[in-house]
Amino acid sequence: MLKPTKIIGIGSNYRRHIEEMGRPIPSVPKVFLKPPSSLIGPGDAIELPPGTGRVDHEAELGVVIGRRMSRVRAAEALDFVQGFTAVNDVTARDFQKADGVFARAKGFDTFCPVGPRVVAGLDPSDLRVRCWVDGEIRQDGRTSDMIFDVPTLLSFVSHIMVLEPGDLLTTGTPMGVGPLLAGQMVSVEVEGVGRFDNPVIDRPDRGTPWKP
Repeated sequence: MLKPTKIIGIGSNYRRHIEEMGRPIPSVPKVFLKPPSSLIGPGDAIELPPGTGRVDHEAELGVVIGRRMSRVRAAEALDFVQGFTAVNDVTARDFQKADGVFARAKGFDTFCPVGPRVVAGLDPSDLRVRCWVDGEIRQDGRTSDMIFDVPTLLSFVSHIMVLEPGDLLTTGTPMGVGPLLAGQMVSVEVEGVGRFDNPVIDRPDRGTPWKP
């Protein structure tokens, strides 16, 4: 299991996904953070929390940092990478819309499944990224559809914050994101990395909204 000091997410980074949402192409990467406590592995359950009506899957290429990097040029960025993995950036969509920021929507425990391994030496420029729910294909894209490629993302983020060994960068999701329901099985695959599965369940307090 990875033990990152932080998980850095990138939003709106696939052209076809932006087109399906009807949003403008961003001029710089959209950066957000997920807490390390959201991390789970293959086979672990994704828990649907109380108070939200829609929780979506987002299949992504993940980049694991191999050595400390700060203010690195894009041309050198891949030299700092330990390897690549597959990520499901699970998102409580109605919380995202209600809050206007991503912390609650993407920060719940179990909202960052990662697996099945970290693979060194891949070329991240044109990898297939797919997601299935109960065996039905939901997402099928390629990293060549990214607006900002992996070296550009690493350079951009490293000019904001120091990236430490083990930190995880998720690079955006292709078109086709959709809802998850309790009892379903969601599968994510990145070409060259492999495929992993997570069951979806209701959190034990799903029917009891939070109260102070």
